[in-house]
Amino acid sequence: MAFDTLMNAFTELMQIHHMLYLFGGVMLGIIVGILPGLGGIVGFSIMLPFLYGMDTTSALAMLIGMVAVVPTSDTFTSVLMGIPGSSASQATVLDGYPLSQKGEAARALGAAFTASLIGGLLGAIILSAFIVFARELILKLGSAELFILGIFGLSMVGVLSGKSLYKGFIAAAIGLLLGSIGSAPATGEFRMTFGSFYLYDGIKLVILGLGVYAVPEIISLLIENKKISKAEKLKGSFVQGIKDVWFYKWIVARCAPIGAMIGAIPGLGGSVVDWIAYGHVVQTSKDKSKFGKGDIRGVIAPESANNAKEGGGLIPTLLFGIPGSGSMAVFLGGLIILGIQPGPGMVKENLEVSYIIIWSLAIANIVGTVTCMLLSNKISKITTIPYGYVAPFMLMIIFFAALQATRSLEDLILLIAIGALGTLFKYFDWPRPALLIGFVLAGTIETYYYQAVQFYSWEMLERPGVIILILFMLTSILLSVYFKKRDEKKSKENQPRKTEEHKIKYSFFSGELIFIWSLMAFALFALIDSFTLRFLGGIFPIIVSSLLLIFGIILSIQITSKKRQKDILAVEIIENGQLSSTWVKTWTNFLILPIFLLGTWILGFIPALAILFILIIRIKMNSSWLKIIIITSCAIAFLLFISNAMVLHLPTGLIYDIYLKGN
Repeated sequence: MAFDTLMNAFTELMQIHHMLYLFGGVMLGIIVGILPGLGGIVGFSIMLPFLYGMDTTSALAMLIGMVAVVPTSDTFTSVLMGIPGSSASQATVLDGYPLSQKGEAARALGAAFTASLIGGLLGAIILSAFIVFARELILKLGSAELFILGIFGLSMVGVLSGKSLYKGFIAAAIGLLLGSIGSAPATGEFRMTFGSFYLYDGIKLVILGLGVYAVPEIISLLIENKKISKAEKLKGSFVQGIKDVWFYKWIVARCAPIGAMIGAIPGLGGSVVDWIAYGHVVQTSKDKSKFGKGDIRGVIAPESANNAKEGGGLIPTLLFGIPGSGSMAVFLGGLIILGIQPGPGMVKENLEVSYIIIWSLAIANIVGTVTCMLLSNKISKITTIPYGYVAPFMLMIIFFAALQATRSLEDLILLIAIGALGTLFKYFDWPRPALLIGFVLAGTIETYYYQAVQFYSWEMLERPGVIILILFMLTSILLSVYFKKRDEKKSKENQPRKTEEHKIKYSFFSGELIFIWSLMAFALFALIDSFTLRFLGGIFPIIVSSLLLIFGIILSIQITSKKRQKDILAVEIIENGQLSSTWVKTWTNFLILPIFLLGTWILGFIPALAILFILIIRIKMNSSWLKIIIITSCAIAFLLFISNAMVLHLPTGLIYDIYLKGN
């Protein structure tokens, strides 16, 4: 019976018009994935109005076509430009972008797409197997287990903390506090909003991701003003990338199931699964020295897990009507529009629909991967274009993506503020992944903590699932600390002794120390603000800010200790009695962003963007006015087309609002 239904679903999907809709969804998913910061939520939102009146099979094919390919196509910007295409492709940046800088963009993309294909197919297989058995497993996971799983995701900070574990802890705590801004889950009280209505709903992930990752990279490349790729010619063919995946096939075999399992847990998988997979491959590798510098394993692991999580994410969405992520929530709305009621009935009344989804997921992965591979050699050559031409386009895309949050000027203000924080993190070599993990998991950990305490009290620690997860987490942390200590010891043994003239001299009041104190000041503000709230509304930020203050004191003591500071500090602001040239160049180029913001407030988004294009291309590339006008006009025309298609009203500016709006 089940086999007949499976084959009937396959036969129906293979109809030409259904396949055309599937291909249409794939192409739209590729476009959405390439645009940084948009991701599946925006793509689904664009698609929903077109579902009315469509037959079920065609609509599902189109929806699943997008689901399958966004995690594949968002690799383009992650690898080529160091800008995460979506929240689920941020770990790929760590090694994918350095590979691109070495001139091995084609190799990185080949490995990423192959790993994505295998991960996606495994995700479809796992979804197929779970379609009958997952209900029993998922129902056994209570809020206590989900709380511990959130803590486990946070424990990855130990792997991603770089030179100093305390820097990782502080970065994660800052992420948790930023994720706590807005309404408290338990009481509805507003926390750390600074009196702004805009912050009542909290900080949007797309703005934080772009600010922490994209802005610092663009500033860095504007300083160099060279090609993204440091090599003259692109090296490492697609074939080499495919061979890499075969050589590291056991990484794919481990990370794809991890992705599917984490994706199946509602609210946890979407934005953290790539970090868990990345942390796993770092933790289990003997040679960790190349991670973050262009190690192909750092691309294969998150990409295989990233695509597999889509199959896993469909498990709670279809079987229980519980969306596993934001994009799955919009997908759920699409199913309801089509008259399909997700839940246990999917296995009984709508078994054929369930199998159509599985087949669509598998076929869309193949079609999407092949399409991306065919486009990649051309798109990879973007890395050979001087960055003075690329930067304004990237800034345009980033600003446009940030405006997807609330479509107000405050989106740009917050983007620039977080961009400044991300730039400081990059300058002082602090772990930005730790900050992002903390932010992503803040709501999950806090919500499930409240529920676990209310439902189980301290008896939650006696639940078998909780005990198993805690043991697994502690083992992971201990192994992480052990391997980190071992690697540090080997590094010191292999490093030649530095002479006195090569040692960096740090002042007591170093720039990084001031940076730490600034973070502690924010924690102190959060602590004071939280004491004005009711117990359930304030306890989470109170715990986090208290821990941050403790870690900040410890790190401050280490930095002021001559014995430890050489192992912790990476760079200084003051060199030989004057400001570091790198520091000056960084913030001189960063000034472009607040100037653009001022222009948007006065003139409007489009005129300010045109001025931004003209200034950057003229100053950085010294191009002719004819070329500048052509490039700027094409960019503005493209942006107007996209904004009209999405019915997005861009900020108009003070002059328009006062003098032109009423006319």
